[in-house]
This record gives sequence, C-alpha cells and structure tokens, in this order.
Amino acid sequence: MSLSNTPRVALVDRTAATGPAGAFGTIPNMFRAVAHSPAALQSMWSAFGALGGGVIGAALGEQIAVAVANRNGCDYCLAAHTALGRKAGVSGEALAAAQLGESSDPRTAAALRFALKLVEARGQVSADDVQALRAQGFTDEHIVEILAHVALNLFTNFANVALAVPVDFPGVALRTAR
Repeated sequence: MSLSNTPRVALVDRTAATGPAGAFGTIPNMFRAVAHSPAALQSMWSAFGALGGGVIGAALGEQIAVAVANRNGCDYCLAAHTALGRKAGVSGEALAAAQLGESSDPRTAAALRFALKLVEARGQVSADDVQALRAQGFTDEHIVEILAHVALNLFTNFANVALAVPVDFPGVALRTAR
C-alpha cells in the first residue's frame, strides 16, 4: 500500500491512450499506468474480457477480487472492485464480508476461502481444499476459473501497489482479519 499520491511511473496521457486503454469513457489510472507496455495491457485486458464471460459470474468474480485486494493491501483494486461489485448487485455488507474472505452464502464462502488459500499458500492447495469447492457444487471449470480470477487479481494488485497508482474510484477502507 502506497501512502503517496505520486505514481512511480507516469500515467499515459488520456489523449494518447489507444486500444484497450482507450475503451472506457474515462480511462482508469491503472490502465494508464500499465499502458506503458502494450503487451502487458493487452494481457490484462484480454483476461478481464475472457473472465467476464466465464461461468462463475460477475458477483462472485468481484467478491474474489475484493478478498484478494484486501489481503494484498491494494487500495486501488479494493476501491475499483467494490464499485464493480455494487454494479453487479452485491450489497455493501456482502462486499465488506468478502474483504475478509467471508460470506453468509456457503458456496461463496467456500470460493473465497479457496481464493485466499491460493494467495496465502502461493498456489500450494491440497486435494481437500479442492474437494471443499466440489462439495459446494463447483465443477472443474469453476475451480480453474476461480484460479484464473486470483491470478488476474494478483497481477493488478501487484501493478497498482508496486507502481503506486493513484486511486480514482471512491475509496474503501482495508480490513484486517479478526
């Protein structure tokens, strides 16, 4: 988490942004920072697009993003995915719980526990961890997609934290586990 509002790389000028960086009405600062590498930006943009059409749905995808962002201390992604989660119909209460890897829905809770285990154990999950997802009705497709969401969010968290990208979404307070 950066305490400075000064990014560590210049943000690409909005008028110079092309391709994926220019696809929004406004260009979020994260895309402006990553736009220095067209390959990195294309990778990020392609992953967002592919996962946006996946089987786990936007609501669970955003809850995973909030949990991973909170765990990694990424103010930027926490703010962005909280806003996107609200847009996907997730309540503020559910998003706050997701920050801690919690949910009142057992299926969502299992996915969040698995996502955070992936982060904390650097992918070293057990057969029991995978079985806990299957017990909640997740298929192999769902499990692999959850993994892909975590990987994408690690990329965006690391980019925003390492580059001190200024948050341009309504701020959300990081939460610590009880």
